[in-house]
Amino acid sequence: MFGFVGRLLGSDKALSRVVDGVSSGLDKLIYTDEERADAAAAERKAGREMVVEWMRNTQGQNIARRLIALCITAVWLGMYLIAAIAGMVAVFADEPDKLRVLAEVARGNADEMSGPIMLILSFYFAAPHMGVLAKGVLAKWQGQGIGKGRD
Repeated sequence: MFGFVGRLLGSDKALSRVVDGVSSGLDKLIYTDEERADAAAAERKAGREMVVEWMRNTQGQNIARRLIALCITAVWLGMYLIAAIAGMVAVFADEPDKLRVLAEVARGNADEMSGPIMLILSFYFAAPHMGVLAKGVLAKWQGQGIGKGRD
């Protein structure tokens, strides 16, 4: 009863509660740079932990994963080597146009594989940063129309 009368008449205790309530509410409304940085650090830590846990849980697939990565990388590197060799041989060939076309086609195919190759390399050498790298690769694929049914 006295608490109600105190609030009604504006006692120090009631005023203190009002001030505490208002300041707490305002503090919750304002998201400071420090709070934002702490939240971002927590998200990055959780992401790294998820990648490490995933790698731990899928260790039995390491040989298959490496074989697939090596096969895809070998095809990509082969395309670049074919393009380079065809370009150099075209200088000395009787019909250089065919070799130049071969070099252009091989280089184009290798360029189309650059996205998956970057994902493979980033998986093996930059796993904690996979999210950023994957976003870049996906943006590149979308820009090229991959997955959109292009001709």
